[in-house]
Amino acid sequence: MTTINKADIDNARCLSILGKQTFLESHGMSAPEKDVSNYVDSKFTKQVFKAELNNADNIFHIIYYNKTPVGYSKIILNSSQENIQIKGITKLERLYILKEYHHLKLGLELLNFNLDLSQKNQQTGIWLYVWIENHKAINFYKKAGFKIIDKYNFKISETHSNPNHQMLLIYN
Repeated sequence: MTTINKADIDNARCLSILGKQTFLESHGMSAPEKDVSNYVDSKFTKQVFKAELNNADNIFHIIYYNKTPVGYSKIILNSSQENIQIKGITKLERLYILKEYHHLKLGLELLNFNLDLSQKNQQTGIWLYVWIENHKAINFYKKAGFKIIDKYNFKISETHSNPNHQMLLIYN
């Protein structure tokens, strides 16, 4: 049984744990180990999540499987982007599921939840960045109707950036 709950400040520790593990599972080999380790240690702390949760623009949700937190998402409504000339568009900043639960299609459930939420908030579409080597994620988003529209360099450290696709889905 799955449930999806909106995260609040009390979930900062849970998000920190999920964030670290899921980032390492999906991006751990994307850069030198020291760079990835430093990135995770600085970006996925309880304090960072508390600050993000205190920002009303950030909307986090946690997906639970049999009452166990197994993934999370973060969206930002009305998140304009310089090369998307559409108003009222959502950024899907994070959507991560623990690797051991991928076979349950919980990522699709969480994605659909966020797409519905975005549409209920009168958004016209949703966009995201995805690492170009994460073929599983790229195919996942393509199956959901996203199209690659541009490139972006995601900075892991002062000396390493990962090339990303920018993907966009416009609602009909």
